[in-house]
Amino acid sequence: MSDPTAKTVDGDLAPADNVFGFDPASIERLPLSDLLRRMGPGFILAGIQLGPGSLTTSAMLGGDYAYQLLWVLLPVIFMGTTFILVAYRLSMATGLPTIDAIRKYYGNAAATFVGLVTFFACVCFNIGNVAGIGAGMSLIFGIDWKIGAAIVMVFVFLCYFLKGVYGKIEKAVTACIAIMAVAFIVVLVMTGGPDWAGVGAGLTQWQFPEGSIVTVLGFLGSSASVLAGMYGTYLGAEKEWKKRDLFNGVMTADALAQVVGTVVISGVVILVGAIVLNPTGTDIKNLGDLAAMLVPAFGGFANIVMGIAFLAAAFAAIMGNTGRCSVFLNAGLNKPTKLDGRNIKITAAVILVGAMAIAFVYGSSPIQLTYFSNVLTSIGTPVAGFFITRMIWRKDVHRGVKHPRALQVCMTVSYIFYTALMLFALYRAVPNFLGSIM
Repeated sequence: MSDPTAKTVDGDLAPADNVFGFDPASIERLPLSDLLRRMGPGFILAGIQLGPGSLTTSAMLGGDYAYQLLWVLLPVIFMGTTFILVAYRLSMATGLPTIDAIRKYYGNAAATFVGLVTFFACVCFNIGNVAGIGAGMSLIFGIDWKIGAAIVMVFVFLCYFLKGVYGKIEKAVTACIAIMAVAFIVVLVMTGGPDWAGVGAGLTQWQFPEGSIVTVLGFLGSSASVLAGMYGTYLGAEKEWKKRDLFNGVMTADALAQVVGTVVISGVVILVGAIVLNPTGTDIKNLGDLAAMLVPAFGGFANIVMGIAFLAAAFAAIMGNTGRCSVFLNAGLNKPTKLDGRNIKITAAVILVGAMAIAFVYGSSPIQLTYFSNVLTSIGTPVAGFFITRMIWRKDVHRGVKHPRALQVCMTVSYIFYTALMLFALYRAVPNFLGSIM
């Protein structure tokens, strides 16, 4: 008669058919020092999401609508945390990163389709990052944004073709986030802070002011995308996460660091836009409009400081997002996805050149380009999220362990809300938006 339990490598007794190989309830939480050492992917994911597109759309939310759309930060917290934790849970339960898990349960055609769509979404995001780099250089040095972008892209290429890509990206992104956050926090403090009554109303009175739907969609496209959780499952492999890290606090802490970091910095930018830009009725159409946000704190140096913040955001985003593009494409084509792998580096080079070419040919304002690319990025979540939502409800994925009902419900609600918002935007707002930029 077979033994109904199986002993794991670590000596835990667990049911033989347990997908994790141990009893999750037996895992103890790690101390804070160990959690900090094991975290990392969350910083890269935050750096990707806090790119120039996020800065631009956040500034627009505050500048155009004051405090009215602050409530959008609440679904960002809910959906962002849900998307990441669901992706991590599925990855640990199946032993596979997201697109590979989709291939296992829904076939090669589904995995290829998801890989190609998410690749396209991320490439759109990278076009905005190239424009953001150029915008930052233009503000700092007063040169043409295309020339500035070309100069910095040389350094991006060098970073990607050095050894130890993951470690370099993690450190560079963390530093860039810190630079960006400090600039806007200083402005918020020196302007005396927000109108707290307006903040309270903005958080509790949910509404879509006239013309705001596309801006909200663009903001959600970078701040609460299922693509972040998907890429996290591949970065987790680079960080050598184990199944135990799902229950000892590592993955939860990493997810919260990413979401909280994104929300805090985006929230600060919205507040600065509401305080500085909204009273003047300024529409953000060019680099000078963005730099005006920092004038109350930095005066004549506002252009330089905003340029540094924008450049830092764009550099962090393009470093992380180029890897994400490469990984999604190669995963969809069932190719190796290790960041130091030769195929990933070759793909990254092609993506960077292609993003530069498209951005330069477009030839319009880099601010408009970053905004538009953020909106296009939002298509990835409904496509990939369809399979992820189905997967989290599969009984065989949770074999031998308690089903995560809370995550299942949260994922379903998040997916329906995001998809409904995108469909509404496509039906009502995007045609007018496209007509205005042609």
